[in-house]
Amino acid sequence: MSGMTRSSGGLEIRRKKALYRSWHRGMREVDLLLGTFADARIDTLSSGELDQYEDLLDQLDADLLKWMTGEAPVPEQYDHPLFRRIQAFRQVMPF
Repeated sequence: MSGMTRSSGGLEIRRKKALYRSWHRGMREVDLLLGTFADARIDTLSSGELDQYEDLLDQLDADLLKWMTGEAPVPEQYDHPLFRRIQAFRQVMPF
């Protein structure tokens, strides 16, 4: 898997930006984790979930990767159902 598989056509600007940011993180592992999730789910997130997702996008890649893989505990403010959905999504990905 080399990158975005979903077209941003038809998405509102805010979701387009989140999709783009998901694939252009800087650390390839996090690109794959968040990018594949965004490809599959960005259009289904509620406004509140999109707020939480954008907040996650503002975090450092190294921190996100540690939280996703269980190497470090997830800080309370990010340990919400959306984060757990992203973690569960990662579990079914083939990489």
